[in-house]
Formats: sequence, C-alpha cells, structure tokens
Amino acid sequence: MKPSHIEHIGIAVANLENAISLYEDVLGLKCYNIEEVTDQKVRTAFFMVGQTKIELLESTDPEGPIAKFIQKKGEGIHHIAFSVEKIEEKLMHAAKMGIKLIDSKPRKGAEGLDIAFLHPKSTSGVLIELCENKTHSTG
Repeated sequence: MKPSHIEHIGIAVANLENAISLYEDVLGLKCYNIEEVTDQKVRTAFFMVGQTKIELLESTDPEGPIAKFIQKKGEGIHHIAFSVEKIEEKLMHAAKMGIKLIDSKPRKGAEGLDIAFLHPKSTSGVLIELCENKTHSTG
C-alpha cells in the first residue's frame, strides 16, 4: 500500500473550544481550520505539527460516531490517517488481503479529502483512515 505520510491523527473531544484552547494555550499550536462535516456528524479543528496534522473531532449529534466513541472509550485518540494515492485501488488491495472495510468506496471528508476507513477488528484495534487529496495527487 505504501502511504506517503501520516496525513493526520484524529482525537475525539467532548468540547472543541476547550480542546482548541489546550492545543493553542498549552502547546503553542495554532488552529488553522474549523469545519463541520455534516454527514459524519462532526465538527473538526486542525493544527499542524511539523508535516503532520492533528484533527480534533467533536460530535454534533449524541448518536454520531464520535459521541458513541467517547461514551465507550472516553476522549482520546480516535484514528490515524495515512495519505495515499489511488485510494480506490488501495481499498481493493486491503479487501483482497482480508481487511474488513468500513468504507468500500471513498467519501468526502474534512478539507476536501477523499477518505475511507479500515475496520479496527482487522487492523490490530486501530481505526485506520486512508486519505487522498485529489487536487494534489499525481495519480
């Protein structure tokens, strides 16, 4: 599969404003984008740390996936996202390798990326997101 880099690390938070304050005031990072992804029932805030982004995720719906994650596991690391080219091919490859897919086809995520998730039951308990930036992709 050979991802080019870690696109971002997703962190589930109960309160986006409080979490933004922590990352800005304590860590000295700057939030550069806040966005709502309606179909995923989430508001996101992004920070750059070197070449990697941190994505804070706050649920906009008590039945949304982030709300359910926090209910089960509490706030914390939700997923790791890898940047890939030709995301459809990568999904087919993962499926052929026996990986359970949450998304069999990419969908739109935050920052205009095409995204798809691999099920943590197939990936040693880690929710893995594949991301492709079609506007910057060479493939």
